[in-house]
This record gives sequence, C-alpha cells and structure tokens, in this order.
Amino acid sequence: MSDQVNRFLGDSPGRTLVKLVVVSLIVGFVMTVFGWAPMDFIYGIRDFILDLWHRGFSALGRIGDYLLLGATIVVPLFVILRVFSYRR
Repeated sequence: MSDQVNRFLGDSPGRTLVKLVVVSLIVGFVMTVFGWAPMDFIYGIRDFILDLWHRGFSALGRIGDYLLLGATIVVPLFVILRVFSYRR
C-alpha cells in the first residue's frame, strides 16, 4: 500500500507535503504582489462564458486574434531556428 501511495504522490507523503507548502507560499506571494485573488480566476472564467453566451460566440474571435498575433512572431522564429539547425 505504501508503494502505491508513494508512486501516486511521486515521493513520500512527508516530502510531498513540504514541497506543496513551499510552492503554495511562493504562489501566494506572487499572487499578493500582483494583487490577484483566487476568485479573480473564477470570475474571469465565469465572465468569459457569459460573454461568450451573450455575444453569440463572437467572443471566440478574440482567441483567433490572439492566435494570429502570436503566430506572426512564433512561425517566423520557428522557421529561422529550423533553418539554422538544418545546416548543422
């Protein structure tokens, strides 16, 4: 049984608990610095779904805009990196 728990957690329960506490402190500090709260994320998801529903799915166009905007940078960089790595 102990091996199954360790395999599920990735380590012993005590070490996993310590890691979770440390990561939680770091994330909590960062969230405090930026003024974020857990409910902000929940409200953001809720507002996105309501916005999507009320605008008749036109809000999905924003995702497409972000995709195209990011692709203008990512695709040329990918091609350039592939060309330089191909020469080796």
